[in-house]
Amino acid sequence: MTLRASAAAAVLAATALLGLAPQAVAAPVPQPVPQPEAATAEHRAAAGRAASAPDTLATLSRFFAREGKVSLTAAQPRIEGEAVPVNHLSPDFVAGRPGASVARLEFLASQAVSSDGQRAALWTARTENGWQVVNIATGDDEFRYARLGAAKLPGGTVFREPQIDAWYVAGGGRVLPLDEDGVRAVGGGGTTLGAYRARVAEAYGDKLPGSAYAERGAAGGYAEAGADAGAPVAAVTGGAGALALGAAGLLLLRRRRAAGA
Repeated sequence: MTLRASAAAAVLAATALLGLAPQAVAAPVPQPVPQPEAATAEHRAAAGRAASAPDTLATLSRFFAREGKVSLTAAQPRIEGEAVPVNHLSPDFVAGRPGASVARLEFLASQAVSSDGQRAALWTARTENGWQVVNIATGDDEFRYARLGAAKLPGGTVFREPQIDAWYVAGGGRVLPLDEDGVRAVGGGGTTLGAYRARVAEAYGDKLPGSAYAERGAAGGYAEAGADAGAPVAAVTGGAGALALGAAGLLLLRRRRAAGA
C-alpha cells in the first residue's frame, strides 16, 4: 500500500473538516524546534495538558463528527491514559554517526476516545510556542505498538520506520518486528542492529536531510518496496520538523489501520 499526504492537502483538509475560516489558513505557523532526547515526566504532563485543553477537545468533537458517525454535541471526546513517546528511525543512525541510537523521539501521543468508541491519536510536539498538538490521526497504532513492544522486549525501544509504515522494538543488539510491514522488512525473527542499519543505509542513505533527493522536493510520500517505480520514497527526516502545523495548530491525517488495511 502507498500512502501519500502533503502538508498543503492536509491544511486544506483541516479547513474543510473543521470549518476553519479561509483567512485562518494564512495565520502565522509556530516553527518546530528540536525535540527532547527523551520524554520526561514533565514533558508527558505538558503534552497531556495540550491534549486535554478545551480548544483541543472542541476540535476533536468536530474531527469525530466529520463523517456523521456521531453528532457534534454527542461526541464528548475524552483523553485516556498518559501521553506515550513515539520514536521514528533516526537519520543519524541511517548516516552511521558514531553512538547514534536507532530511533529518536518524534512526538508524544495522547489517546482520544469519543462517546461512540472512535479512537484517535493526538500528536503533541515541542514548538517555539511550547508543547502543542500538531496532528490528529485516526486509530490507536502508537498505543498498541507500545504495548506490543513492551511485551515482546521489555525495556526495548519501540519505533516506527515511517518510509514503509513498519513498527519494531530494538534492544540487546536486535531489532524485532511488531507488524506485517516489519516482518517483510527484517523477517519474523528480526535481525541484528548492524544488519538493520545496513538495510536502512542502503534504502535511505541518499535521501537524508540536505541530500539532493530531499532538496529537489522528491520526498513527497511513502512507498513500500515493490510499489510503482515512479513513487517517491520519503526522505529520512526527524523531529517536529517533519510535521506541518496547520492553521489551527493541527495537521489532520487519516491513516490506514493495521488490520484490514
